[in-house]
Amino acid sequence: MTTPTTASLPTTESPWTTLDSPLGELLLTADEDGALTSLSVPGQKGGRSAGPARRRADEPFRAAREQLVAYFAGELTAFRLPLRPAGTDFRRRVWDALDAVPYGTTTTYGRIAAEVGASRAAVRAVGGAIGANPLLVLRPCHRVIGADGSLTGYAGGLDRKTFLLDLEGARPHG
Repeated sequence: MTTPTTASLPTTESPWTTLDSPLGELLLTADEDGALTSLSVPGQKGGRSAGPARRRADEPFRAAREQLVAYFAGELTAFRLPLRPAGTDFRRRVWDALDAVPYGTTTTYGRIAAEVGASRAAVRAVGGAIGANPLLVLRPCHRVIGADGSLTGYAGGLDRKTFLLDLEGARPHG
């Protein structure tokens, strides 16, 4: 296995690990306190990478590994993990709204915008914040669909979004 690299990571040494999954090899990163800062899939738009400022360490990710394995086996419907992604206040509000979308359901970009108090004109900004979600799967941006029920936008690719919605029994059929 090769170690992915990037120059855009923090300069403090913080841990990362990988996990094989039905979506491909997941890359998990955490801060120095062990709170998850990202979960990326191969080829993800804007996905994170491990780099020289990070160190491979599996132990801090034991709970995340166990919960992700259970989720992909259909045995877990809610994650209980410390999350600490970097983002603006607006993005954090949008990501918090994602956390409130229950397993097995979907919502729309417009509903998320209303939830965070954004105007109809700000739906595009909400979509941008959802697209910038650094914690795929854990923070369920895959549950957000177009107003017409279409599967739109997913940084990990629409095939993975379809897989996750099928796993949860939530894909709109039409």
